[in-house]
Amino acid sequence: MRQPRALAAAKRPARFALIFGGCFLLGVGILLTPSVHAVDVQFSGALVKISHGIITLCGGTAEVQKAVLRAPASGFAVEMRDGCNAVNVMILLWSAVLAFPAAWRLKALGLVAGSLIIQALNLVRFISLFYLGQYSMSWFELAHGYLWESLLILDTMVIFWLWVNRVSRSEAVRGASQ
Repeated sequence: MRQPRALAAAKRPARFALIFGGCFLLGVGILLTPSVHAVDVQFSGALVKISHGIITLCGGTAEVQKAVLRAPASGFAVEMRDGCNAVNVMILLWSAVLAFPAAWRLKALGLVAGSLIIQALNLVRFISLFYLGQYSMSWFELAHGYLWESLLILDTMVIFWLWVNRVSRSEAVRGASQ
């Protein structure tokens, strides 16, 4: 016997929450494994090298030492540690995208595009913190501890919302043409 439409619709948020929670816990658990953690550390180093390249391209100066970006003139250095490479908010986005009922092709598009946007924003974050720290430690602490953390989570929610809107339009168009 089929369930009434209203009952099926009422179960969707619970299903989303369960899948989201499971994916998030699984993602964080995988991130904490030693082999994935080693890749995560290498990823942080690569992001620091990209940041260095952007700074140099724009006429600035910096030195790279593994996952540390140092200003030669002032000696100020910023290190990209666990949580600083935005992998944690990417796991948040991936969990939401995977939990949302959509075609796998659309999910893959959301995962790739969303991850690239998050990493681009994170590079802006890291470079801005590099310059803020050279000029004001109080502004650095505020931006690092509060502003950028909140902005990255908010940006992740906005990316997911935009993706859901696009998926919903795409599904509506596909449903109307059938």
